[in-house]
Amino acid sequence: METPLLIAGLGNPGSQYAKNRHNAGFIVADELHAHYKFGPWKAKFDGLLSEGSLGGRKTYLIKPQTFMNLSGDCVGPALRFFKLPLEALVVVHDEIDLAAGKLKVKTGGGDAGQNGLRSITATLGPDYRRVRLGIGHPGEKHRVSGHVLDNFSKDDILWLKPLVMAMVDAAPLLAKDDDSGFMSKVALLLKPPPTPNKPDTKPSTKKDSE
Repeated sequence: METPLLIAGLGNPGSQYAKNRHNAGFIVADELHAHYKFGPWKAKFDGLLSEGSLGGRKTYLIKPQTFMNLSGDCVGPALRFFKLPLEALVVVHDEIDLAAGKLKVKTGGGDAGQNGLRSITATLGPDYRRVRLGIGHPGEKHRVSGHVLDNFSKDDILWLKPLVMAMVDAAPLLAKDDDSGFMSKVALLLKPPPTPNKPDTKPSTKKDSE
């Protein structure tokens, strides 16, 4: 029997944070929940938990309600309750060290100052998969906190919506542990092959020389 998957979308609870850049993980989790018709959200493990299927694999979605810097207090107990190995955990989060609109998936590594990852790593260790959604760096360290806690701008929405929809469409590949396939499909959905140029049908204005 295939091991279930636990996808944790990171963010801060409360309507005042809903459109923050720091809530990218919540935004993706909500779209996965709606698109794949997961069950209702239920309060559990200091988070909101939903059960469903992704690519034929039993999948749990969880949104920690502990605030970002205590994400491990939710994700850790959930993983242990379902007796899942660390490789069955996928964490979706915002990433300031990636350009806005870029996406990368990696297993393990450092936390790059992301407090949600730091908390999960302290609780479980580093060897879980991370889906990193780039929100860009504001350029100066003292502006980072304001940047991540600001709402996505109108310009951001132009790349955010297509990216999230592409991630949702490609998500069954995550459930198949095909991270490179997931990234490739997202890239293809965002940059479809160009359509062939149509022949120029405009009438010529050049006069025939005699």
